[in-house]
Amino acid sequence: MTRTARARDLARRVAAVLLALLGCALAGVLLAGPAGAAPTAPTAPTPPAVPAVDGGVDISVGSGSPSTSITLILAVTVLSVAPSVLLLTTSFTKIAIVLSLTRNALGLQQSPPNSVLTGIALFLTLFVMGPVFSDVNEVAVQPYMDGAITVSQAYDAGVVPLREFLLSNTRDDELELMVGLSGEEQPEDAASVSMTTLVPAFVLSELKSAFIIGIVVFIPFLVLDMLVSAALMAMGMMMVPPSVVSLPFKLLLFVVVDGWALITTALVGSYT
Repeated sequence: MTRTARARDLARRVAAVLLALLGCALAGVLLAGPAGAAPTAPTAPTPPAVPAVDGGVDISVGSGSPSTSITLILAVTVLSVAPSVLLLTTSFTKIAIVLSLTRNALGLQQSPPNSVLTGIALFLTLFVMGPVFSDVNEVAVQPYMDGAITVSQAYDAGVVPLREFLLSNTRDDELELMVGLSGEEQPEDAASVSMTTLVPAFVLSELKSAFIIGIVVFIPFLVLDMLVSAALMAMGMMMVPPSVVSLPFKLLLFVVVDGWALITTALVGSYT
């Protein structure tokens, strides 16, 4: 064996010994770390935080003025049922129908628009129902807000003016019809009729009155349409729509007789 071969063999042995020593040292360090570390004691779980409950909400309505929470709940409830009350227990139904029939009698489809007719009907309803609303506010709403009466007492007091209005504007035929359909015993007088029977009778009476007024409004414009149609036929202008020719004359007639004032007077005067 030559000197070069011997040197290479010696270098390999020295490298092997060094690698073995380095591996032993690393193994000792890794094994000594976990063994020498002190075990950590487990921590107790943190209890969940309990939200603080405010017990200051007062729901008592029997004595003293009502709390803010109860007043807010009642206000939201009233606002949610206000459209139904407005349609069924006030003059809004008849006024809105009459205004709509008047627009149709004139031959106008979108003028005045629905929003304008609804606004007029709403303010006329407030005008007609003003005394009733004032009585309800005086005998029911204000005493309840002052804490003088309970909710049930406020309802019993507030329904009296509304019942009087409904009875005075309900026809006897519709009232007898609803009493018969309800299957209840014949009441001693009209004041003994329940609200569940009186309200639909009032609505039927309002519909009948609205259609009667609508017929009266339609008749003059219908006659005008017939005259214009006959004139066009006599002149041989059969291809010209009579509604187009009669529309200016309808508007002229309606303005000359002050139609809006007549209809408003008839609507407001129909309530006692």
